[in-house]
Amino acid sequence: MTSSPRPPHVGGRPDPTGGTPALGGEPARGYLLDNARAEAGERFVWLAELFDGVTRGHFDRLGVGPGSRCWEVGAGGRSVPEALAAAVGPTGYVLATDLDPSWLEAGGGYEVRRHDVAADPPPEPGTFDLVHARLVLVHVPDRARALATMAAALRPGGWLLVEDADTALQPLACLDDSGPAQRRANRLRDAVRELLARRGADLRYGRTLPRALRETGLVDVAASGSFPVGGPACDRLEAATIRHVRGELLAAGLADDAEIDAHLAAIHAGELDLTLAPLISAWGRRPADHPPALG
Repeated sequence: MTSSPRPPHVGGRPDPTGGTPALGGEPARGYLLDNARAEAGERFVWLAELFDGVTRGHFDRLGVGPGSRCWEVGAGGRSVPEALAAAVGPTGYVLATDLDPSWLEAGGGYEVRRHDVAADPPPEPGTFDLVHARLVLVHVPDRARALATMAAALRPGGWLLVEDADTALQPLACLDDSGPAQRRANRLRDAVRELLARRGADLRYGRTLPRALRETGLVDVAASGSFPVGGPACDRLEAATIRHVRGELLAAGLADDAEIDAHLAAIHAGELDLTLAPLISAWGRRPADHPPALG
C-alpha cells in the first residue's frame, strides 16, 4: 500500500536559516527538525516510503472509508492527508494541520489550517471519526494537553491513532557495529539524540502511548511496533537528517565537519546498514458515554 515516493520538493521551499546556529553560537530553540529547511521535504518523502504502508494499514483496520471525517495533526508533508482524502472520498472530510503548513497543498482533497495542537482548542470538537498524528507528540512539550485536544475532537466511537518513535528503546544507527564507519554512525546518532533531548523531546515516549491513551479516557486501547532495518529509504532519510541538523551539531560541539563529511560519504557509498528507532503505533476509541476531558 506504500506508494513510490515523489522527488523531494527541495526547490519549493527556501531555507531561511541556511542551516546555521543563532548568533553567538547558541543553538536555536524550538523544534529541531523544523519545516523551514529544504531537508524537511526530503525527510517527508523517505518517512512516507518507510511508514505510510504501516499507517494506512491502521487506517483500514480502524474503519476509515467513504464518508469518514479525519483530522491529520502535524501533517508535515502531503502523503498522509492525500491517503486519507482518497480513502474518505467526496462524501468525507480531511483536515490537515501543522504549525508550519507550507509543505501541504491547499485544494489537494483536504483542508489545510495552521494549528498548534498543544495550545489551540480542538477544531470542530466531537465530530471526527479518526484523529491521527505520526512522529509529532514526541517533540511537543505539553504532550498531555495535546492528547486531550486530539481526544476532544473525536465523536463518540471515534478513534485516536498516535504513532511515535522510541529512540531510547533502540538508539543505534547501525545494529551491526562492525567497523569504524558503523561506530561513527552510532556516535552521530547519539549526538542527534542529544540535540533532540535538549529541545525537550521525550526519547522514551513511544512506549508510554498505550497508558497515555487510557489516561486520556479512551477505551479498547492497543498498540504495535514497526522497525525498518536497512535499505535506500533509511539511507536517504539519514543523510537528509544529518544535513538538516549539521549546523546544530557543529555549534554544540557534538561533531566536526570531517566526521560529518565522512559519514555522508559512507552513506552515499552504500557502506552502512542503517536503521531507525521503532515506530510505536497506539490507538484507542472514545466511549459513547464518557467524553474525554479537555484540560
